[in-house]
Amino acid sequence: MYVCGITPYDATHLGHANTYLAFDLAYRVWRDAGHEVHYTQNATDVDDPLLERAQATGTPWQDLAEREIDLFRSDMEALRILPPREYVGVTEVVDQIAELIGRLTERGATYVLDGDVYFSVSAAPKFGAVSGYSEETMIELFAERGGDPARPGKRHPLDWLLWRAERPGEPSWPSPFGPGRPGWHVECTAIALRNLGTGFDVSGGGSDLIFPHHEMGACEGHVATGEWPFARAYVHAGMVGLDGAKMSKSKGNLVFVSRLRETADPMAVRLALLAHHYRDDWEWTPDQLAEAEARLARWRAAVARPAGPDAAPVLAEVRERLAGDLDAPAALALVDAWAAAGGDDSAAPALVRDLTDALLGVAL
Repeated sequence: MYVCGITPYDATHLGHANTYLAFDLAYRVWRDAGHEVHYTQNATDVDDPLLERAQATGTPWQDLAEREIDLFRSDMEALRILPPREYVGVTEVVDQIAELIGRLTERGATYVLDGDVYFSVSAAPKFGAVSGYSEETMIELFAERGGDPARPGKRHPLDWLLWRAERPGEPSWPSPFGPGRPGWHVECTAIALRNLGTGFDVSGGGSDLIFPHHEMGACEGHVATGEWPFARAYVHAGMVGLDGAKMSKSKGNLVFVSRLRETADPMAVRLALLAHHYRDDWEWTPDQLAEAEARLARWRAAVARPAGPDAAPVLAEVRERLAGDLDAPAALALVDAWAAAGGDDSAAPALVRDLTDALLGVAL
């Protein structure tokens, strides 16, 4: 499994947590089924938003990235989101990314514009297979999500940047194409290819990555290797909103995990997120945390009892619900029902404590 990581220029917000929790559930379900899971995640530790924030705050971009990555990992740990086997920063693998761009160039898939290296969409026979979007929709989303469809001199509006030639005041690395730094989409392709190869099971992230990020990365992998699919399944978590708009750093309408942790039990925060199906878009309101805190208290009181109802059917049904597209809300309802009932099975509370820990990631 490969899950696209953060661009570390601001603290972890609930939209991030919602996404990584979704793939944490998949990770837990696979492990519970006895699978060995190879999970890789990147960090985009050099990119335009990071450099812009560093300049605005007068902070060296390397220090800003390191600080926010550390905070992200501590937030994930507090929420009991299992770490991947590899966390890979882009700055660690620039040579590998340049090597991949070289392979794409050898296959005639690139061209140079004012020193920048672009991928030519005409070289991607599977372009559109991941998203299924129309070209009109693609161009609109490309403009909204970091692309440059209107740049003069491009062969096609949807051609995308692989290597950005050095600009004054920006970090750069040597490469066969001249000094510069990687474009956004190619970094994940290179990291996934190096760690997982092609045809891995799941490529994941938020639904805003369907296009352009996952579409373009899949095409790079296909052209570079000749193998399709790049990933067998593309899985996307829904967007979390606040005050009527998607929660995002650019809008500034954020609820930070680190701030919630100051006053709330992280397990209540996790339960508040689990109350929504991972694919759904939803809006955060403070009452959801209060409801989660009450649920957490009920569950803890129930597993502290000397006995309870037989929990073996609950374990089987929770497994079944999570196997059905990670239906966490249905799984929570099963534990709610168990906690509200009475019984005389002295082994049941420990079993429920273990299943909530292992499968739902909630420590009671």
